[in-house]
Amino acid sequence: MTETSATSDCEANAPDECVRQVLVANQLGLHARPASQIAREAQAFAASISISGPEQTVDAKSILDVLTLAAGQGSTLEIRASGADAELAVEKISQLFAARFGEK
Repeated sequence: MTETSATSDCEANAPDECVRQVLVANQLGLHARPASQIAREAQAFAASISISGPEQTVDAKSILDVLTLAAGQGSTLEIRASGADAELAVEKISQLFAARFGEK
């Protein structure tokens, strides 16, 4: 699995749906700053965007929801979006994970 994604399923789904698995690679996991970056990025899109962990699925546009995932380093999460800009939304959020949210 790479830092950016394990699988991406955008073309196989309906044209307005996209799913991608991402790895939480930053050392501190999804704490407040990364959760804020995810929510801010997600809010820029019309698509409905969710993030799923092993135990729950949350609204990616809500910082508090994202924080409840309590995803630590090494966690695999699934980003799912539906709507006209779903593929771009998933790509942009995946890029945050790939960049480790600007952390080392």
